Amino acid sequence: MKNDARAEHRIAAVRAFNRFYTRKIGVLSEHLLGSPFALAGVRVLYELAHWPKDESATASVVAARLGLDAGYLSRILRGFEERGLVRKQALAGDGRRKALALSQRGARLFASLDARSHDETAALLGELSEAARARLVAAMRTIEEILGGAAQKPGSRTACVLRSPRPGDIGWVIHRHGALYAREYGYDERFEALVAEIAARFVQRFDVGCERCWIAERDGEILGSIFLVKRSATVAKLRLLLVEPAARGSGIGRRLIDECVRFARSVGYRKITLWTQNDLDAARHLYARAGFRCVAEEPHESFGKKLVAETWELAL
Repeated sequence: MKNDARAEHRIAAVRAFNRFYTRKIGVLSEHLLGSPFALAGVRVLYELAHWPKDESATASVVAARLGLDAGYLSRILRGFEERGLVRKQALAGDGRRKALALSQRGARLFASLDARSHDETAALLGELSEAARARLVAAMRTIEEILGGAAQKPGSRTACVLRSPRPGDIGWVIHRHGALYAREYGYDERFEALVAEIAARFVQRFDVGCERCWIAERDGEILGSIFLVKRSATVAKLRLLLVEPAARGSGIGRRLIDECVRFARSVGYRKITLWTQNDLDAARHLYARAGFRCVAEEPHESFGKKLVAETWELAL
């Protein structure tokens, strides 16, 4: 009887938390994040925006991944098609099955919802002290791990997350670029000054609909960064890729670049360009692996060194 009472208490506690949290983050609203859609519709948009390039997002696969009833998903998709948010394409060799993808209009809508979700979450965290924020994130990670969302073997490290910048992160980007490039490549303080200019311009002119910065973090430790900024309506520029020495070889650099490319495609860019130097072998290897190609070279003397600047491009 005692064990039964304890079990009932735990069940009641979980249910009470579910009621509290769904109310707190506003998922009970009929129009989530000010959109025309409820939670399930916005989640479908999210899945399509983040769907792996090498997989086909058929309705049956999406339904299985989200645990949605096929008929319910069909109604959601029908509404998306009527609004011009989703396009369908017959799969090669099987005309009956169709792959789903966001249209440019759908990608723009998702980008605006994603930015609004980011801002609402930032506002929620902004009400807390730094210690409380750390406790909250740790508790959420624990819930996810216990319930199987990020199951790990005993003793293994928690997964690296890519997040939006917080106060202090831009300063970290400038500092680590200056320190690491001086130590590893012999660049002088003028390189750090250039990074500061780029970072300040990003903050001052940030366009939430088509620009992003991602910070790679594990257990509260920052491991890397990358920026995507607007050059024109169709061209984006990748900037300030950095991975801490202790985290190199773990796939973080590749993840940062892949996230840049995914976002650029989702908001309708047709090309990504970047500027690098020919002595940055590790970064150049990552760019080549992601499909970028060097399209121009120019010798110059900067940062106290004789260098060869390279312009790389990726068609989307």
